[in-house]
Amino acid sequence: MASPESSRPSALPALLAPSTPRAIRDALVGSERAEFERHYAEEMAVAAQSLDLTGVLAVLDTFRKVAEITQRHGVEAHTRMLAQVEDLQQGRNVTTIGAAAHRAEINAELGL
Repeated sequence: MASPESSRPSALPALLAPSTPRAIRDALVGSERAEFERHYAEEMAVAAQSLDLTGVLAVLDTFRKVAEITQRHGVEAHTRMLAQVEDLQQGRNVTTIGAAAHRAEINAELGL
């Protein structure tokens, strides 16, 4: 019989199983998904020849972290962040706010 605590829904989003390549790929967006697929395929080809999974495991670990961040913050927020990075890399202006204004927003959200 399940305990009452185990049947209660978690306030946090369910994150990935750390060793599931498909789940990692599915949680990635846009160019990050394509980059994962390329790196994973390259390392799988190397592993097939060398019988060494070190490179495959490194790719999974790196992209699992990105996938978890994407899930935690949401696809829309992550996509906005990637667009801002692209703008910065292209030398375009990115709207920012100061620390004091950001603290005020956080405090307002927390009701402080």
